[in-house]
Amino acid sequence: MTDNMTDNITDNMTDTNTSSRDISSTRRVEIYDTTLRDGTQGEGFNLSLNDKLQITRKLDELGVDVIEGGFPISNPKDEAYFNEVRGIKLRHAKVAAFGMTRRRGLAAKEDPGLQALLAAETPVVTIVGKTSPFQVEKVLNVSREENLAMIGDTVRLMTDAGRRVVYDAEHFFDAFRADPDYALATLHAAQDAGADVLCLCDTNGGTMPEQVAVAVRTVRDKLGAKLGIHTHNDSGLALANALSAVQAGCVQAQGTMNGVGERCGNMDLILLIANLQLKYKIDCLLPGRLERLTETSRYVYELANMNLVNGQPFVGSSAFAHKGGMNVHAVQKDASTYEHVSPERVGNTRKILVSELSGVSNIVAKAGEKYGVSADKQLLRRVLERVQDLENKGYQFEAAEASFDLLIRREMGRYESPFVLEHYRVLSQRFSTGEVVAEATIKVLVGGHVEHAVAEGTGPVDALNKALRQALHRHFPQIDKLHLIDYRVRVINTRLQNQADTAAAVRVIVDFRVDHAADTHDYFGTIGVNENIIDASWEAIADAYAYHLVSMTRSA
Repeated sequence: MTDNMTDNITDNMTDTNTSSRDISSTRRVEIYDTTLRDGTQGEGFNLSLNDKLQITRKLDELGVDVIEGGFPISNPKDEAYFNEVRGIKLRHAKVAAFGMTRRRGLAAKEDPGLQALLAAETPVVTIVGKTSPFQVEKVLNVSREENLAMIGDTVRLMTDAGRRVVYDAEHFFDAFRADPDYALATLHAAQDAGADVLCLCDTNGGTMPEQVAVAVRTVRDKLGAKLGIHTHNDSGLALANALSAVQAGCVQAQGTMNGVGERCGNMDLILLIANLQLKYKIDCLLPGRLERLTETSRYVYELANMNLVNGQPFVGSSAFAHKGGMNVHAVQKDASTYEHVSPERVGNTRKILVSELSGVSNIVAKAGEKYGVSADKQLLRRVLERVQDLENKGYQFEAAEASFDLLIRREMGRYESPFVLEHYRVLSQRFSTGEVVAEATIKVLVGGHVEHAVAEGTGPVDALNKALRQALHRHFPQIDKLHLIDYRVRVINTRLQNQADTAAAVRVIVDFRVDHAADTHDYFGTIGVNENIIDASWEAIADAYAYHLVSMTRSA
């Protein structure tokens, strides 16, 4: 970095403390989510193909602008994702495929990786290229000039094919400090070839906020391009750096839900969105979607079978929790005494841990208009108390809204089960050949008729699901449209005292798909909790069929 640039760092630090009104006006920041690609590089964060598709739908509902689906040539799952996602009708978000600049010595149109990007048929393509001369010469083993050609050729191939190109400048801030002229030259190469957004990446996560501000302003002044920011959290500054970049002029921010990602994680989009909209008054979601922030955060945790972070700002279960003493006394008079924003604005709820007051508004948001009970305070309080009781036992309804729907129906007295279990039995046999066969026998009462069915499956849950389908099908042929697509189980109280380890309760989440005409689908989840994993599974599966049948009856 030149001496003048270094001197400007201190001067610009005062600029980064500008009040919110100075950077808001009518600005909008584009939210670019890379949970499905960069996020999955994080330790312990793994997604199936179905998980990726379901998160895509959830991000679209939230109002995210761009969803980076993966690296189509890197593995069969990502290739399958792009084939499947084309069949999903997204209301707002655009899907992006991720790839690298062409290989050295190879024409862009002949590069297999770039052909895979084109074959993915996404409206947005993200290209990552080298910005650091060190990496160009030592990692790619090409000249600086060849690297510029690789960037330009690749971006041009995509823009000529009608794709919107986001160019990710890898290690940009490190490169900018080491050789600002070459770092800018790489951006020029991408811009001249037609890139729509130049995204500046703090790949190693070691840059300070004031350094980000200086670099962004320099690029903005010299290129005049639309800029994005992609930060990592290795120094605990990913959010601060992203906010600094937006302050300095970036119009796109890249990150992941809940900050998942490699090493210490990516920038947490949950926190960025909340701060931009609530603190800086900068739009970054569709109107009215901020209230879905908590739901979306927890949905991703549950789908990935990860523990929720109680202390996560804005959306954590403890983010608005108050316990005893003067805090509770003050909050009951005026919540702003110990809350910087209202929890309802991000879809969260306040917790008074002594008496569990408030929270009815969240029930109203979920069920009030749907069932016309917004004014029934007694019912809403009863539902809330029931939810709180079940959550204490291990239930979580963020990824099991069908079970929550049935809970409300039961509390309203508007629910009659389509079937009643008499009994079930599940056997699992392992043969000397290594083959395992599960068999389920079930007897249910349907409309005064006893139905008895037996089915085999690849496991006890599969066998139980098939037996229930057989028992119900004669009465409810519409269950042909219902398909079990995912099953997740988690031990939820491993530290119970005075109990054996095997007595710990488990939480089962089951996801189902409902097929409709014109190749459209609905998706929902149900939950079961029990010390017996089969009983927990039965509860979730039974809820799913009951919800489907009740919903079909209502829609008919």
